[in-house]
Amino acid sequence: MEVIPAIDLLDGKCVRLYQGDYAKSQVFDDNPVAVARQWEQQGATRLHLVDLDGAKSGKTTNLAAIEAIVKVLTIPVQVGGGLRDRASVSRLLDLGVQRAILGTVAVEQPELITQWCAEFPQQIVVGIDARNGKVATRGWLETSEVLAPDLANRMAKQGAAAIIYTDIHRDGTMSGPNMSALRELATAIDIPVIASGGVSSLTDLLSLLALEPLGVTGAIVGRAIYTGDINLKEAIQAVGNPRLQDIPPDGFSTFA
Repeated sequence: MEVIPAIDLLDGKCVRLYQGDYAKSQVFDDNPVAVARQWEQQGATRLHLVDLDGAKSGKTTNLAAIEAIVKVLTIPVQVGGGLRDRASVSRLLDLGVQRAILGTVAVEQPELITQWCAEFPQQIVVGIDARNGKVATRGWLETSEVLAPDLANRMAKQGAAAIIYTDIHRDGTMSGPNMSALRELATAIDIPVIASGGVSSLTDLLSLLALEPLGVTGAIVGRAIYTGDINLKEAIQAVGNPRLQDIPPDGFSTFA
């Protein structure tokens, strides 16, 4: 399973929110580029970036920070937050971002997902952020009547490369992932599901690993790696896949 560190950008700083509440943000570092390099050095195979300002405003806001991060890393980067038109998606992909994560537009203009998946194959990921099973939009400030499994099914049929599922009530709370919702989602679709929200310990990651045969191929970790509750390098060694460059020439990995 891929263990994916997250960087949430707010006013150009690396922060974490509590249950998606912008009023409950905690700044962990004012240099997101340095943080990104740190996670790569600890063995991350992918970085998850969220433009929180963009998610609220509907426009990519932290473009300078995103570009700076992409330039210094050798691992792929996926970005979400405020991507609601083709120009915004194309701009990020042109910068070298590997995958664009779409949320609000998947609910409000689902036909665009079909178009963009065809134009940017395997580069469009849909983020499904659920509050009591219903999909939230516009930076989690609004809640639709769309059910998470229904949206996941539709997006899989329209060509999404993967689904990132976040339980908002667990995000930033260190209370563990919503295992039953993830199991239901992964069973219902045939594209990869990435778990997000609440991952607080190596035990949580090991629990998620049990869902890997169902299609839960990755886990995004946020607050826990900033507080030290999860050591990213150790977590990758325990449940993740080491980067190819980390495997010695004799073919035997030093990872557990």
